[in-house]
Amino acid sequence: MASKPVLVTGAAGFIGFHVSQHLLSEGHDVVGVDNINDYYDPSLKLARLDLLKASSGFSFEKLDLAHRAETKALFERYGFAKVIHLAAQAGVRYSIQDPYAYVDANMQGFINVLEGCRHNGCQNLVYASSSSVYGANTKLPFSTHDGVDHPISLYAASKRANELMAHSYSHLYGLPTTGLRFFTVYGPWGRPDMAMFIFARSILAGEPIKLFNCGRMRRDFTYVDDVSQGVVRLIDRVPQGRQDWNSDKPDRAASRAPWKIYNIGNNKPEELTYVISLLEKELGRVAVREMLPMQPGDVEATYADVEDLEKDIGFRPATPIEEGVARFVKWYRNYYRI
Repeated sequence: MASKPVLVTGAAGFIGFHVSQHLLSEGHDVVGVDNINDYYDPSLKLARLDLLKASSGFSFEKLDLAHRAETKALFERYGFAKVIHLAAQAGVRYSIQDPYAYVDANMQGFINVLEGCRHNGCQNLVYASSSSVYGANTKLPFSTHDGVDHPISLYAASKRANELMAHSYSHLYGLPTTGLRFFTVYGPWGRPDMAMFIFARSILAGEPIKLFNCGRMRRDFTYVDDVSQGVVRLIDRVPQGRQDWNSDKPDRAASRAPWKIYNIGNNKPEELTYVISLLEKELGRVAVREMLPMQPGDVEATYADVEDLEKDIGFRPATPIEEGVARFVKWYRNYYRI
């Protein structure tokens, strides 16, 4: 009997596309789900999908996971043993403009996925959280063993809620769940609303780059191939729960239930001004800089502690920012024919 396909939600998205490619290259069959919304240019999502559809192991279902009956039917039809849930309404600043989009996609969509997994024999649910959950924390590097009780955007709050919802299902129903806190993912086929993409577009157009906190922001830029490799490795590492977990001194990254949280970050924050200098070098243009104060919902620095990731799966992201930026610019020039 053939093995069941892996479900990848958000397959037309940036990370979902790369994860799907990685799974297909390893011989897995993949069912990709996406609603192809217009948060950013759908043509980029459709171009990613065209590449995935070139593989005989890939099939696509256009579906909004917030729709309960349709999501229920999807899970009943396939009975997925492994689920990688990457679909979400992304973006910190957009959550200030349209908070309801985050409730629909990140909360309603996630509960529908949890219910689908619960009732249809899922052996491991790996889902995207975010470094944004660290919110008002200032102790660096950010550790999954630290508390994350002070989100400073609705996006962050929705991602923290996902972690808590997953724990309740792990505790109540024994559903193994693995949450991944991604740190500033970048690379080819990236999202147009993310810093690397915005900076490249502005430099080429001769338009000012808005540098919040006067450019002193530091981000743990993580190359997308490193992220996809971590995700795919973790789908086969099913959390068992720790019987030595101490409720008097609880470890916030683990549980007695089959639930686990990891950071996936480069473990080396870079100042935005340095990243811009790398883009200038690769693009052969000088950026116009516009210095601005901090924005609501932003944090000054992100920095991932990835010790648990390395200990459990023998892997840590390691692509140097210089190499990653060069690869991104090469893709950007090719895709936009510059």
